[in-house]
Amino acid sequence: MNDKTQTSDPMDTAIRIGLMALLTGWSIYIASPFIGPIVWGVIIAIGSYPLYRWLQKKTGLGKNLTATLLTLLMLAILIIPSVMLSSALVDETRDLSGYLQEGNEISIPPPPDGVANWPLVGKKLHTFWTYASENPREALGEIEPQLKVVGKWLISAAAGTGLGILMFIFSIIIAGIFLATANSGRMAAVAIFDRLTGNRGEELTELSKSTVRSVVNGILGIAIIQSILAGLGFLAMSIPGAGALALVCLVLAVVQIDILIILIPLSIYAFSFAGTGAAIAFLVWNIAVGLMNNVLKPILLARGVKAPMAVIFVGAIGGLIAHGLVGLFVGAVVLVLAYTLFMLWLDERTAPQDA
Repeated sequence: MNDKTQTSDPMDTAIRIGLMALLTGWSIYIASPFIGPIVWGVIIAIGSYPLYRWLQKKTGLGKNLTATLLTLLMLAILIIPSVMLSSALVDETRDLSGYLQEGNEISIPPPPDGVANWPLVGKKLHTFWTYASENPREALGEIEPQLKVVGKWLISAAAGTGLGILMFIFSIIIAGIFLATANSGRMAAVAIFDRLTGNRGEELTELSKSTVRSVVNGILGIAIIQSILAGLGFLAMSIPGAGALALVCLVLAVVQIDILIILIPLSIYAFSFAGTGAAIAFLVWNIAVGLMNNVLKPILLARGVKAPMAVIFVGAIGGLIAHGLVGLFVGAVVLVLAYTLFMLWLDERTAPQDA
């Protein structure tokens, strides 16, 4: 009897493990469309929790009403300009799609008269620009294949922008729910870390919270603000490709490349077609937006992000490729958090040997 029980135990264990693996994999497959927005919602909730507590103290409202109020504020502040820029991006890529997929003639506007007066490159640029506006396909010539590759990427990005905005709205709503249940969420995080690492749940929860908050406030928050303000400036000045340029500024800001490399040339370009007063105002606006990173980052990154910029770059670009616009933010945060926890584990493994 005992022999029979012992021989059946490995089979029972294998069946249980198989059923648990099947149930886990099936659950992940079912929830996979919502994993990105839910993770992004958790990230937003962690990053905005200090603002939530401040708003609760100032208004005296309950936690549910405060979470609802903050959710509506975030939706109003972020979604409206995002929708404006995304609609501009869709309009801009519609013509590009016709050129790439249907073989339509691309339309290049003639250069403003002021371009010819630019120092060093003005006359040559004006000549080439005029030729390109009259014979676009001949002017593009050898770089047309490269333009098509870039254009197809922009079309793909524009096609996913609408879905990305909906995911962004969904994530903010989820963040509001997590804010209203912040204490329960924290207890769950401590319990999970305790289960995984013994009794270090409190320490690892605090480390994860501070890491996520530093990345969200010090990198992603600044990048979103910069790209939205820059995009609104592009729309106000009727800059061609305003939506695409705002998307490029967002990617550059997330991967920690100064967006002044985009803003300064556009400011110079504005002097060639806009009035002097409007061009100067646009230049001042762009400088303020570009330098915002240098002013806000020391304040919001007081504790610093210990991960190298390469980790943020890989996380942001990899997330963008894998999960679209939401992945641009989620990838950076998740990879920085994973790097931080890995380095903590590595330091603990090497510390006894060094001692």
